[in-house]
Amino acid sequence: MKKQLFITLALLAATLLASAQSEPKTSDDFGIWTDISAEKKLSKKASVEIEAEYRTANNANQNSRWSMGLSGEYKLTKWLKVGAGYTFLYNHNDKYTYHDEDPNKANYGKLNKYASYWGPRHRVNVDVTGAVGLGDWKFDLRERWQYTYRPEKTIDERYDFDDEDWDGKQKTYSGKGKNTLRSRLQVSYDKKGLDVEPYANVELYNAWSVEKVRYTVGLDWKIVKGQTLGVYYRYQDNSKDDDDNDRNMHILGLSYKVKF
Repeated sequence: MKKQLFITLALLAATLLASAQSEPKTSDDFGIWTDISAEKKLSKKASVEIEAEYRTANNANQNSRWSMGLSGEYKLTKWLKVGAGYTFLYNHNDKYTYHDEDPNKANYGKLNKYASYWGPRHRVNVDVTGAVGLGDWKFDLRERWQYTYRPEKTIDERYDFDDEDWDGKQKTYSGKGKNTLRSRLQVSYDKKGLDVEPYANVELYNAWSVEKVRYTVGLDWKIVKGQTLGVYYRYQDNSKDDDDNDRNMHILGLSYKVKF
């Protein structure tokens, strides 16, 4: 059984790594994502969860995000559940502007100004998840609508590439809201008596068009009753997402979850 489990994990990892290599390596970044969560059962059908997360980027050399969230879940049937939640995010932002006023000018398309700053975001989500089992295998589809609001932010100055110096002028970024539909298809191997549960999933971020795709393969390990450690590899294709500066990412994820 352990040999079959190892082969399954290896095949899943190879498939996702092959997908990741379809993008040029020069465009990719690497980050470490960690999260810790606690879930409390309110009844056989209802539960609440609190979660904190920390992320790095720029080849794990830069803090990129902190967040804290509260969510709830309710099982409508054995195979269908609904959920809702709120998350407060504190993100590091890199903003670039380019010269694009006149194609005939020598500096057309070149970097103009750059800003680096931290700012809050507020996010709410509602989701529906359906799951079916086939022997020891479990397949689930989650459809999640999320709305993220970024408040107005004023910074003191930006770097001017033409002058090779900071411009000393304030810049205000307007508040912005965004609706996104996240569709995630997942398969996992959950054998009774086995303390580890491998899984793989693909998730699409759709905001009138697909803007981001995530490919994930991971393993959850039940270390003791009510406590789970998780590790995963994720490739995130951000090529059409302006909020992520068009950089694709390789991600190593670590998680710890406790249930009461």
